[in-house]
Amino acid sequence: MLLKPRTPRSISLPFMRRQTTLASCLLLMPALVCSFVSSATAWAVEPTSPVDRNYDLQLLTDDFGLADGPAWDGRSALYVPDVKQSIIKRFFPASQKWSVVHKGTDRYSASVFSHGRLFVSNNSAAKIESFAGNNIAAGPKLITLLDDDDKPQERPNDLVIDQHGGVYLTLTRQNKVVYVSSEGTSAVATEAPISPNGITISPDNSTLYVAAYRPKKIVAFAINSPGQLGDGTDFAAMDDGETPGADGMTIDRAGNVYCAGATDVWIWAPDGRLLDRIACPTRPINCTFGDPDMRTLYIAGFGGVYRQRMKLSGVAPQPSSATSVSDRSAVPDTTIPKTVQQHLNVVYAEYGHRKLLADIFVPRTEKTEIPTVVVVHGGGWLNGDKTKFRALAIDLAKRGFVTACVEYRLGGESHFPAAIHDCNAAVRFLRANAPQYSIDSDRIAAVGGSAGGHLVGLMASGWNNERLQGDGGNIEQSSRLQLAFVMAGPMQIATGSVAERSKSGLESNATQWLGKTIDEAPELYKLADAYEHISELTSPIFFMTGERDNPDRNKLSRERLRRLSIPTELMTYKDGKHGCWNRHPWFAPMANDIAQKLLTEFGSD
Repeated sequence: MLLKPRTPRSISLPFMRRQTTLASCLLLMPALVCSFVSSATAWAVEPTSPVDRNYDLQLLTDDFGLADGPAWDGRSALYVPDVKQSIIKRFFPASQKWSVVHKGTDRYSASVFSHGRLFVSNNSAAKIESFAGNNIAAGPKLITLLDDDDKPQERPNDLVIDQHGGVYLTLTRQNKVVYVSSEGTSAVATEAPISPNGITISPDNSTLYVAAYRPKKIVAFAINSPGQLGDGTDFAAMDDGETPGADGMTIDRAGNVYCAGATDVWIWAPDGRLLDRIACPTRPINCTFGDPDMRTLYIAGFGGVYRQRMKLSGVAPQPSSATSVSDRSAVPDTTIPKTVQQHLNVVYAEYGHRKLLADIFVPRTEKTEIPTVVVVHGGGWLNGDKTKFRALAIDLAKRGFVTACVEYRLGGESHFPAAIHDCNAAVRFLRANAPQYSIDSDRIAAVGGSAGGHLVGLMASGWNNERLQGDGGNIEQSSRLQLAFVMAGPMQIATGSVAERSKSGLESNATQWLGKTIDEAPELYKLADAYEHISELTSPIFFMTGERDNPDRNKLSRERLRRLSIPTELMTYKDGKHGCWNRHPWFAPMANDIAQKLLTEFGSD
């Protein structure tokens, strides 16, 4: 039996690197069982495990009566209900500070943050409620979405939110999974699982996973339409004894499924293969991904809250699509206007069981061939997700352009050239499916910021290099862009500052992304170098940067483009710093300039 460690109530140290031996690990953290050890025996980690074993499982705090389903707000804070104390706590990783943001008399179990709101399972009151995301600390009024006053015994346990804003919830005692639409109507989705408990949904919203608590197995349901499920199939099972324990669940961006068991958090691949187990010193109850890079797994349970660093990131919360951000906010609005139709989590490429997703926004118009913009997020090739540039995509869609925000495989999942394979596959997918999304195949542009800017530059200059194409599908189509916008992204990888950081011996982002230093693999760096690929076949490239973000970056690329008579230009923005394209007051003028260039180059028809 694992005993609760005697530790301080709050540990504010950063993640500690794992030492090379079990003995040294135990010396450093005598109160914790090292995270690669299961309840009784060492667990063999497969190469495909998403757990970053360079870091130990860390106790964050034990100051809980019973910590249950945590939720990350997509920006800066983690919310954790305390079932026994009838409170909801908030944690800021940046400052390592906890606070109580809501106190009541009911027992709150699971929580999920999505569409700009915190959804909470009010177990004792038999309700699903939600807080307005920006008012939680001020003690906001609860909004009831599901009220079972006529059936108070039907108490919701866990919940998950789909891309439409609907809620799937489990009624454990009644063996039911219920769906509550965004309008508030509810219906039983399935009664197949025995003692349904934890619940999660695949990144593409095609599969619902339900943890059957007592039989200790995971059941998968195809989602035919919101709230309408196919027959369930057994996806995975826990074979660690008779103690019940298939509890709270989450999922990562690659579709790997996580479930809290009697002693460990279990992790399965989308095909049901067991990838790894994270042993916990006390019984885990639920888990979720969090932190700005979404690469920390937070585990809540009887011992408090733990966290484990991961190689892969979790699925980012859906941004609000119906409530405008305050005019005083520096964050651009992500409201979907009635003039734009959204197609979320469209699968644009598949590599085995790995699905790559895009959010596509189409103007509601009678036009059937509309100029299109692929939007590529930044994050140093290691972080970020497709929702980060949603405001820009919506803004351009309101101006009459089809836009597609694409995800790509980050460095923790796959080394270069995986990311550029994905970006080029996205362009090929859009061309292959042009009629479905009213796309003009002859007028496709791309815009990217920071690392996304580098990828867009490489798309524009290296589109004719077969080694940059990959096997993501639609190989009969061309990935050539007609126009590219590089926002403060480096074109040079084999030379310049990126190469110098690699040579310094430091573990730079580029070194992690490519998997080797430039001295170890100079040809690989040259393949990733957008400047090296510039030729007479390169698409026009326009550069955008803040005034305080090294405007001289990519000067050599602009000079080479001009020598080849390829249209190019540098646009700078007063007082702008890195990332200014996603902040006011720079967002609007940069979006205006992109739209104007698109109209100039593509025409206004």
